[in-house]
Amino acid sequence: MTPLRQRMIEDMELRNLSPKTIKLYIDNVSRFARHFGKSPEVLGPEAIRTYLLYLVQDRQVAWGTYKQVLASLRFLYRNTLQRGEIVHDIRCPRPERHLPEVLSFDEVRRFFQAVHSFKHRTILMTAYAAGLRISEAVRLRVCDIDSQRMVIHVVQSKGNKDRYTLLSPLLLQMLRHYWWAARPDD
Repeated sequence: MTPLRQRMIEDMELRNLSPKTIKLYIDNVSRFARHFGKSPEVLGPEAIRTYLLYLVQDRQVAWGTYKQVLASLRFLYRNTLQRGEIVHDIRCPRPERHLPEVLSFDEVRRFFQAVHSFKHRTILMTAYAAGLRISEAVRLRVCDIDSQRMVIHVVQSKGNKDRYTLLSPLLLQMLRHYWWAARPDD
């Protein structure tokens, strides 16, 4: 392992980045270095611009991939190499705006009717009604549901952050029915 790679990993660990993010950033910087056959320490702003153009024009990567590579290079130059001026003027592309696909009431009803397991239907309906990720829905505990304030406490959500989401009266009724039928311990 090169000293630069080790130093970048340590810098990311000090900032408590997730292991997946660390691997992604290291892989992106490695591809950048291999593209030019040189260490990023000797490459400057023109090399970064050339590489980003190569990704967009030749490889035609998705904008999400482009932004990940840019974030990786920004971290390297700003934090590890302490040369933030190199990436100072590089901007992210404008975000693409897409309207979400909204299911009709009938489509939602048919979807939930197709799930035969009462437990799984309750989990999916909770995720849908409260706007939860599946990982958040399956980690819910009885104590996370506050029927007095009509909120659900989501513990350790994305980015290890706690948050609250609304609890609809219909969802509360369904969760009470599930609790009555299944009697979950926690």
